[in-house]
Amino acid sequence: MPIPSIFAGDEIPMQSTRALLLALLVAVSLVAVPLSAAGAAAGAGASDDGTIVDRPAVEYALAADEHDDDPTTEETIGYAEGYWPDDELPVDERDDAHVTEDELEEVVYRSMARTEEIRELPFQEVPDVEVITREEFREEVDEMFEVSERDDLIENVRYEAKLMVDRDADALEAFEALYGDSVGGYYDPGTGEIVLVSDDPDEVEVDEVTLGHELLHALQDQHFGLDGYERETNEQDHAINGLIEGDAVFVDGQYEDRCGLEWDCLEPEHQPEAPPDIVWGLYFNLIMPYDQGDDYVEYVYDRGGWDAVDELYDEPPASSSEVIRPGEEREPVDVEVEDRSSEAWSPVEPDEGAATQTVGEAGLATMFFHDSVERQGASVLAIEDFAQATPDGGETYVYDQPYTDGWKGDELVVYATDEESVEDSGYVWELEWTSADDADEFLDGYLQLLELHGTEPVDGHENTVELDEGFPGAYHVDRDGETVTIVNAPSVEDLTEIRDDAAPEGEDTIEHALFGTAPDDEADDAADADDGADDAADDDGNPLPGFGPVVALVAALATALLVARR
Repeated sequence: MPIPSIFAGDEIPMQSTRALLLALLVAVSLVAVPLSAAGAAAGAGASDDGTIVDRPAVEYALAADEHDDDPTTEETIGYAEGYWPDDELPVDERDDAHVTEDELEEVVYRSMARTEEIRELPFQEVPDVEVITREEFREEVDEMFEVSERDDLIENVRYEAKLMVDRDADALEAFEALYGDSVGGYYDPGTGEIVLVSDDPDEVEVDEVTLGHELLHALQDQHFGLDGYERETNEQDHAINGLIEGDAVFVDGQYEDRCGLEWDCLEPEHQPEAPPDIVWGLYFNLIMPYDQGDDYVEYVYDRGGWDAVDELYDEPPASSSEVIRPGEEREPVDVEVEDRSSEAWSPVEPDEGAATQTVGEAGLATMFFHDSVERQGASVLAIEDFAQATPDGGETYVYDQPYTDGWKGDELVVYATDEESVEDSGYVWELEWTSADDADEFLDGYLQLLELHGTEPVDGHENTVELDEGFPGAYHVDRDGETVTIVNAPSVEDLTEIRDDAAPEGEDTIEHALFGTAPDDEADDAADADDGADDAADDDGNPLPGFGPVVALVAALATALLVARR
């Protein structure tokens, strides 16, 4: 069963999407810091002050006639426990990718040698590989997604703010649905193990290219101090994972290119069924480091080789903006939302994780992606505005969008009454932009999203709208120079309880079609957007390419060995 893309009628080969599918297990880690960011990877090999430890002297083994006469796993690149990259194994002659425990050990050693040869780093030790049953894995997943009611509330409000998970859904359940019974395994930096999930623990199906991806994480873990990064927010995670996952995807892309040409590689014969329900904003949020990170790492590699990539671990990207646009330095500003609530309302302090959220440029882009996919392209962004077919028949996404590319910083604070229920909750979201024009650009797109959801202006209250279904409540928006502030509450009256200057009495000050005050050209654009849904189907009502029903890209997940951050 091929993997369908979001382009109707197109299909993505399994190999070309493997790296994107790896992103889904990152959600496992989001329980320790609830859904806000993946936890840091543990590692060894960094000095006490956090700088990169110098590589040991190594010897390269790129061809059989160049093999060292006295190689060691720790010092010879392209050699692991008696195996070289070009060695042939009995499993290479097999039609499927199922291996026994003894055969798996051989495959791991050879894959280590191949990963070393590409990445030009030697393993310092052999990572353990453990096989667990599907039932054991389900028990682990259940434990990972057990959070307090307060933390569950916070995450649901945060994803409501991004117009992704509506009031009738649950963010944790949406994340869990991304994998269900599909995960095939992961790398656990806490133990240094690669864990494979198999229905038959005596014979596991191996995807060798993805095994190389997991081994690359073990290699990173052994050489760089990955546990010292701050990753509590969505934005921090996108920036750091843009490096870590980008490095791994860049390597496994080269690994894949050599399979079938220079190397015999194990590849699963069958692909599993796709999960039934996907919240696409969560999916695009999770895959961003995989989709954008390899281009970022390749940009650095092309200008300085692997040494320059290694140096990134000492000075990683400061923002997702730097990953999205390699070569651009974008140091984010710290945004602190001032608490201006009444005694009846207060910020909700989580039991675990960061008290506030920074969504970041990449996270903001996924908000627009999500709505576009849900509306089959008839949204602020058309599908072709952000989804592009690649030469190999795959698919990539453009996170550099005009509505979000001026991002400079943001902070999202969840508020609630003593009841701490989703019905009695709201938020203040303050966003800083590089210019007033960038602030206007984002505000225009955000208000278009609200309008598409059916919001109606509130007479007599400045820049205030109400929404009854999906993401119910009252919204007040304001722009002051380069700052956009969004306040949400259950009712117009509650807006001023959460922030004392929200929803003041008076006329609207923002010119926009939502408030009936848009300039003529913007009003025409809004009318064209409303007509877009009719244009998205042919005469028989069938979706046209680019606007078809979105089918899960995660169909191949069961055969992937995925990365977990615990």
